[in-house]
Amino acid sequence: MPVMRYQEALRLAMTEEMERDENVFLCGEEVGQYQGTYRVSEGMLQKFGPRRVVDTPISEIGIAGMATGAAMAGLRPIAEFMTWSFALEAMDVLVNHASKITYMSGGRIQCPVVFRGPAGVGGQLSAQHSQSLESWYCHTPGFKVVMPSTPADVYGLMKSAIRDPNPIIFMEHTALYSMKGEVPDNPDFTVPFGQAAVRRDGRDITLISYSNMVVKCLKAAEALEKEGVHCEVIDLRTLVPLDIETVVKSVRKTHHAVVAHEEWKNAGIGAEVAARIYEQAFDYLDAPIERIGGADVPMPYAKNLERAAIPTDQDVVAAVKRALS
Repeated sequence: MPVMRYQEALRLAMTEEMERDENVFLCGEEVGQYQGTYRVSEGMLQKFGPRRVVDTPISEIGIAGMATGAAMAGLRPIAEFMTWSFALEAMDVLVNHASKITYMSGGRIQCPVVFRGPAGVGGQLSAQHSQSLESWYCHTPGFKVVMPSTPADVYGLMKSAIRDPNPIIFMEHTALYSMKGEVPDNPDFTVPFGQAAVRRDGRDITLISYSNMVVKCLKAAEALEKEGVHCEVIDLRTLVPLDIETVVKSVRKTHHAVVAHEEWKNAGIGAEVAARIYEQAFDYLDAPIERIGGADVPMPYAKNLERAAIPTDQDVVAAVKRALS
């Protein structure tokens, strides 16, 4: 399989789907002539032209509204937000229209739109541009929420997202764009929604995460193995639908669990996953579930304070030791 960067795999998935289906188009700020803030859409304007790679005004509510309307009319738009923090400007369209129109129309109107763009914390982008907001969208019925952690997954999950008849929230962590990995050389390759991946087998404790935090969990698991602790690492891949079956199966084997993410811990995905484990595997647990999340503060700009606010692999190691003690 060819090796490519995360952003290259993402571009390849969109390109192949646009070649496969003429109803697919890309729109957003700077996606065409500028070729994307993170170069995700590099070369796509030259390949497909301005009717299918559409530079929009600086208006997130306009981008979301145009894409939602186009999807309702039978097209399959990919709408890029320059960052998911900017998508807050479009919350009325996203939450009150895109996510609900199929329900409100009794299934007569579908809305096959992919809302995508960079997300996650870090990079000294400060309080308004460095946020993990996935729980907001998971809380809204009608959305599917996708957060890939590898080049192969961003490729396969983007293809599944474009082909899906529902509105998709597709979040790409900025720290992953330069990650290299093998990607299947098969334009028909897809990764199904609601199917978690076991990234590392283990017998002592289950680490559950998604997106960039998976990388930190794997690093922690590698360090802990040198101390004789064998961690099983599960990558959720999609938060809606959530593959709780794979999680519960692992917890029943290891009897311990840590749920880790970079978003704020209060009312976060970790709380939901922990609650479902307690509901379905309480009798198998030998210790309380540990949760790891970002500090409950707006993201600082100063680099030392930012480091203190973002969970690390060492935080995962500490949580594992607490759980096993």
